[in-house]
Amino acid sequence: MLLLGVARRTFRRYSTYRAATLAGIFTNSVFGLIFSYTYLALWHENPTAGGYDASDAVTFVWLGQALLMTVALWGGGTTDDLAERIRTGDVALDLYRPVGLIGWYWAGDLGRAAYHLLTRGLAPTLVGAVLFDLTWPPGAWSWLAFALSLPLAVSVSFTLRFLVAASAFWVLDASGARMLSGVLALFFSGMVLPLVLFPGALGTVAMALPWASFVQVPADLWLGQRTGADAVLALAFQLGWLLVLLAVCSLVLRAATRKVVVQGG
Repeated sequence: MLLLGVARRTFRRYSTYRAATLAGIFTNSVFGLIFSYTYLALWHENPTAGGYDASDAVTFVWLGQALLMTVALWGGGTTDDLAERIRTGDVALDLYRPVGLIGWYWAGDLGRAAYHLLTRGLAPTLVGAVLFDLTWPPGAWSWLAFALSLPLAVSVSFTLRFLVAASAFWVLDASGARMLSGVLALFFSGMVLPLVLFPGALGTVAMALPWASFVQVPADLWLGQRTGADAVLALAFQLGWLLVLLAVCSLVLRAATRKVVVQGG
């Protein structure tokens, strides 16, 4: 299958950057340590903050570090390649491929995510497990729900990053939009602070935005905070945002290809 081949090729492409991967694992582990002790100090003052105990809070930290590159929270991946190809005009060749532009780059991004999950996702988690008493999924259903949540998290992230990249059809350089998207993702995904700690209306809004799919939802499924029907609703939340954003991506791409303007004419 063509798209599976695209995913495999992208996986192999990222596997060639071994030094960068090792450096990234070290960086994620260091930040995991810093955040873990910061969270432990916070939960020492409030042992049940957000419905988490101290073990849950530390686990949330290491899950965040594992998902940081997996979901490309700060951007990157195949969508950055797309933005550059739009800028140079090479996207015209992409549009002649026997597969849709969204499907091609989505498949590649899933391949990228799989590589990062197995390297910069798994390794820091093992470091955290050695150094701290982490919380593990309470049962087979939680493991399954978490496993289903991961590709949905990556896919929701992809659609948002695709929209950022597609802005280059009009502004030629998507760097500004990419920076803004990264800031929003960092704050509203739960990476800086679990969304369950956000007060009042801010917390309600944050939990309803698509960025919650990146870290907060998978982490809650792992921690057993959402089980049974609530876990199904969490997965439905991710799937719902994915379908909505895919529709928006299709509309934006259709509008862009009606009149393609690339740098250089």
